[in-house]
Amino acid sequence: METQEKLKRWRLILGKEAEQTLEQMASGEMLSQEDLLMDRALGAIYGGADGFGGGAGSGPSSPQLSRWLGDLRALFSPMEVQVIQNDAIRRKGLNQLLFEPEVLDQLEPSIGTAALLLTLKDQIPSCARENARAYIAKIVEDINRRLADDLKRSVTAALNRREHSPIPSASALDYRMTIRRNLKHYDTQRQVLLPEKFYFFEHAARSASRTIILDIDQSGSMGESIIYASVLSCILASMRSLKTHIVAFDTQVTDLTELCADPVEVLYGIQMGGGTDIEKSIAYCAELVQEPAKTTLFLITDLEENGNRAGLLLRLEELKASGVNVIVLLAISDSGKPCYDSMMAEKVSALEIPCFACPPERLPELLEAAMKHQSLQNFSR
Repeated sequence: METQEKLKRWRLILGKEAEQTLEQMASGEMLSQEDLLMDRALGAIYGGADGFGGGAGSGPSSPQLSRWLGDLRALFSPMEVQVIQNDAIRRKGLNQLLFEPEVLDQLEPSIGTAALLLTLKDQIPSCARENARAYIAKIVEDINRRLADDLKRSVTAALNRREHSPIPSASALDYRMTIRRNLKHYDTQRQVLLPEKFYFFEHAARSASRTIILDIDQSGSMGESIIYASVLSCILASMRSLKTHIVAFDTQVTDLTELCADPVEVLYGIQMGGGTDIEKSIAYCAELVQEPAKTTLFLITDLEENGNRAGLLLRLEELKASGVNVIVLLAISDSGKPCYDSMMAEKVSALEIPCFACPPERLPELLEAAMKHQSLQNFSR
């Protein structure tokens, strides 16, 4: 990299304060007009306290924020814009980004911002509520697009691998067996597989044959997991072969199953924040179990129990002993290693209850393995 380019990058990293020193080392102007625009956009967040030009005690105006967001979109990739706007909210306290309709409409979709919106939903002024709901709906639609088909295929595979059907159905095609049984018909010249026979799973049961319970910790630290779990529950609830319950808890327990037709409604039914009484929620979920051997309970929590810790362990042990397949998800998140109560996690694991975090893209694989009662060791590594 040429010296001039290096100096330009250091100038953008260090900010305006380093300009005079670096200019003495440069030959000519370091920053182009586009670079200066980028510098101002970044300086608004990572520079001085008056980066948006507001005086003491005064926040940035809506036009300023709109112009700033427009600059970000023009200068950075969508992923970079997400990082910068999240930093704007966290570092500068710019809740105005979330409270003004015209600004909210320009925000790059971000699951972190959506979680913050849900936390603050009761404080959002009436003029921006529909915009906030629309923003959250975008996140929900994106998760649905990424996961729904794979989740439904996983359930179908888990319920219907015992027999194969002669009736053709694209949605029930057993891709793995079809490929394996037809490998001898691979055309090496054309590099295509020409199947002689296709294999199909039996159609999924027309009535619920398995029960899935999602028990979700609605404390503020679980924001991203709450969003993924709510969408997951609605996808599963749409399948006739499953009976799905969704339960949310803090110090109280709320059954949100009746809202499962719309994940946005589920999310708005959750009250993020407050204390945590996991033991109480497990007691409620135990009452929903009718056929233990056909029930899977996903407890989605960081295990920061403020209630009866010994009681929680006892209830989990009893559920497992009854035949319920209990799985603790410390987080459903793309954002790296979760924060959780490691001591409690060790005690839960000692009950031979799987306890781990799961990235969203592995949810279909997890669901299929759980419904088949397969080992989940490869998820906890």
